[in-house]
Amino acid sequence: MAKSEKGRRFIISSIIFIAFLCIIASINEIRFDHLLTFSKCALSYASYNSSLVDSHLPIHSTADEIRVLLGILTLPDQYNRRHFLRLVYKTQSVARGRVDVKFVFCNLTKEDQKVLVALEIMRYDDIIILNCTENMNRGKTYTFFSSLPDMLNDGSDGFGGSNLPYHYVMKGDDDAYFRLDNLVESLRPLPREDLYYGYTIPCDSMDPYGHYMSGMGYLISWDIVKWLKDSDIPKRHLEGPEDKVFGDWMKEGQRGKNRHNAKWSMYNYPDPPTKCTHELWPNTVAVHLLKTQEKWIQTLKYFNVTQDLKPSKLYHIP
Repeated sequence: MAKSEKGRRFIISSIIFIAFLCIIASINEIRFDHLLTFSKCALSYASYNSSLVDSHLPIHSTADEIRVLLGILTLPDQYNRRHFLRLVYKTQSVARGRVDVKFVFCNLTKEDQKVLVALEIMRYDDIIILNCTENMNRGKTYTFFSSLPDMLNDGSDGFGGSNLPYHYVMKGDDDAYFRLDNLVESLRPLPREDLYYGYTIPCDSMDPYGHYMSGMGYLISWDIVKWLKDSDIPKRHLEGPEDKVFGDWMKEGQRGKNRHNAKWSMYNYPDPPTKCTHELWPNTVAVHLLKTQEKWIQTLKYFNVTQDLKPSKLYHIP
C-alpha cells in the first residue's frame, strides 16, 4: 500500500508539473504573439514616418517634439551664401525636435536664376519663392508669413488631432548663425500659442513688451502666422523697417501676449563692441552681423562645429 500511495503521489505531482509547464508555455506564446504584433506595428509606424522625411510637409510626430520652420530671407543671386549656409545648418543635429531651414526670396527675374535656382530646388528642396517683387522693407516679411498657411495646407493629422505643419515659424537674416538645438530647447518651456520671441529692441532693454524684436531673427507661434494671413492690420501698414513694422502689427492686433526676450542668448558678434554685443558663449541661440568670412570662421571655431568629423585615411586635417 505504501508503494502504491507513493506511486499515486508521483503521478499526481508529474501531472501538476506538466500542467504548470503548459500554462507557462501558453503565457509565453501569448506574450510572443503580442510582441510580434507590437513589432509589426512599430515597424509599420517607422516605415510611415520615414516615408515622410523627404516630403514637403513635416512629419506628424510625438507631442513633445517641437517643429520649427526657420525662413532665412535672402536674394536669388546669393548662391554662394546659400551653399555656405547649407554646410552650416545641414551638419547640425536637433535632439528632441525638428527645424526645417528654408531660403526665402521673391520672384525670379533673370534667365540664369530660373536655371540655377531650379537646380538648387531639385538638389536640396530648401527654397521658398514668394509671389512678390524683391524688397527689404516693403512687405517681403509679410508675404513670407502670410503665404505659409496656403503653402502648407494644415489639416487633420490622421491620428484624431489637429495637424499644425509647424508649432513656430522664425524669420532669420542670412548674416546670423542659429544654434538649432539651443533654439528648440529654449522653446520647450514656452507657450505654443500667441508667442512672440526674439531679441528685444532697444539693446539696453530687457522688457519684451516695450518695443519689438530685432530683425536678426524673431519667432512666432503658428496661430499668429494664420492671423497675419487673415487680418487687415498688416495690409494697411507694410512699408518701413520690417522688424519695427512687425512689432507695430503685434501691438495694434493685440497679438503676442506671450513674449520671450531671448537676450543674451541672441546677440551681435562681439567685434566691434556695442550695447548689442557680448563675447561668444555656449548657450547661444543666434549670433548676428557675421558680415565677413573671418567672423563666420571665428564663430564656427568657437562652437567646435567640426568635432564630429570622422577619421579617415582619405584626409588629414590637423
